[in-house]
Amino acid sequence: MKVVGSVIARLGSKRLPFKNILPFNGVPLVRLGILKLLECDSVDEVVLSTESELIARQVDDLKVHILKRPDDLAGDEVPSIPVFQHIVNRFPCDVHVNYNINFPRCEKGVIDRAVQLAAKNSLGESLSVPFAAWAQTSSCLANYEDPWNITAEQFEDSGVREPDVHTLEDLISAHQIGETGYSNWSSQTWQTNFKK
Repeated sequence: MKVVGSVIARLGSKRLPFKNILPFNGVPLVRLGILKLLECDSVDEVVLSTESELIARQVDDLKVHILKRPDDLAGDEVPSIPVFQHIVNRFPCDVHVNYNINFPRCEKGVIDRAVQLAAKNSLGESLSVPFAAWAQTSSCLANYEDPWNITAEQFEDSGVREPDVHTLEDLISAHQIGETGYSNWSSQTWQTNFKK
């Protein structure tokens, strides 16, 4: 079974400009997503779909296919399914899995689980809850009827941790989970102690 993993990333985010190249733990979100897919046991090839050269440059040193997204698939109101279909048409596979990099605290096992469930359920599609990993068989994608009506079998997985990053506050919250060093950032006397 051949599995293609994807990250779809546009430069133009209305709520958080340049979101996909902002860092999480020092790594741009788009790069973090590609690295996570490259680590997955179930993924054979990894594709970045983007309309932005700047986003593509974040991963051009990695073992990843960069697929330039056409203008008609790069707008704000384009659903994900046509973008997935564009990927699979260029990179044929048995199963496609997308990692939603809005969830930087997602474990790679969630992605592998989405692939396994899509491959064996009658719908040919699975989606984690929260919505970090979304997988479809190539047959499911080829015959998708309404791209706004998601037909996936949903599964809950504790390996996906909030927040779902859409704003600067979400991204800061994702950083703050389990940290104590910045807990009093808003105070006027905040300072850090560097270890030497």
